[in-house]
Amino acid sequence: MLINFWNSIIEWFKDRSERGKLIRSFNDAAKESFLSGLVPTLLKASVSKGDRTYHHQYSNWLYSGFRIQAFTGRQLSRDELIQIGSVILADSLLNRKMVLLGFDTLEVCGDIGSYGCKWQIKDYLQIE
Repeated sequence: MLINFWNSIIEWFKDRSERGKLIRSFNDAAKESFLSGLVPTLLKASVSKGDRTYHHQYSNWLYSGFRIQAFTGRQLSRDELIQIGSVILADSLLNRKMVLLGFDTLEVCGDIGSYGCKWQIKDYLQIE
């Protein structure tokens, strides 16, 4: 019983480390794309509480949201937020990584304004 408890703790730290690597990797790629002029908007990923109604068997028990904030200096329209989310959700490898690392919600918001958009990631896994 005690061994199972410690194995759970070790696994939790491993998952947390992998989640941090995914966030850092996304942010590094977003910075490079912005600096090189490939994209007009700087994106920054972080972890959020997510939407508990999107829960799945791999969901993190507390922070299950993958939030992307777009830095534009203006309020983004709903269509612009959906466009950013669509690009992320089109990457099937990223979606699978997010689900396996405990994310169940993709959130996209701007740096100005009070609304954003969210999606249930598992709906975009493209599993046959």
